[in-house]
This record gives sequence, structure tokens and C-alpha cells, in this order.
Amino acid sequence: MAEQDEVRLTVPAMPEFLRLARVTATGLASRLGFTFDEVEDLRLAIDELCFALMGTRGRPGTIRLRYLVTEQALEVEGVGDFRGEGPEPTLSDLSSQILTALVDEHDVRRGSDGLPCFRFRKARMEYGRR
Repeated sequence: MAEQDEVRLTVPAMPEFLRLARVTATGLASRLGFTFDEVEDLRLAIDELCFALMGTRGRPGTIRLRYLVTEQALEVEGVGDFRGEGPEPTLSDLSSQILTALVDEHDVRRGSDGLPCFRFRKARMEYGRR
């Protein structure tokens, strides 16, 4: 594996397409040697953060995902490229608590381009995960 590999995926911002985002995260995490529980944590984090951008029913447009793979961790960035204005990207208190338990770092906001975005990072247990 290179010092840092990158995978990009763009999916329609609809719940039925999130499976592709989860499968990609699962494959990359397995390649890194994440445990089964760590892989499941990543799957849940993808769901929580994508739904924070697009809502539970989805919306017109796409979510662009960028997976950064290092020897120690997987980092995922997502950007909602939506048509028209939408609500401010936010996490409920429950979602924030869930993500805090699942991943090492997470953030949901509007990017400098005004588009809603998220980022999370999860290190492998042996590399200092709390």
C-alpha cells in the first residue's frame, strides 16, 4: 500500500444508494486489517453522516465521497452536491453521541464553497484508538 491511497465515489443522494458507500468503506477497512467491530462502526458512521447531509428521504443531487487510506486509519469526507437550497447540515444529539462512540473524529458543517459536508476518521485499535 502507498503511504496514502485515495478512493472517490459519487452516489445519488438517496438512501438506497448508501449501500455503495458502506461497501466501499467495508472493503477498505478490511484491507487495512480493521476488526469486525471496527468495520461495523464505520458502516454506521457512514449512514449517520450521509443522512445528516441528505435527510432520511434523500434529496435531488449527489453525495461525493473521498476515502483516504493510510496504514493507521481510514478517513472519509463527504460533500452534498444538491440542487437548490436545503437545511443547514446538523447532527442530532443522539447522532453526535453515536458518532463519538464509533469514530475518533467527526465533523459536519458547510464547506467554504457553501456545500454541506462531513469528515470522519477512525484509526485501527493498535494505532492508538481510545
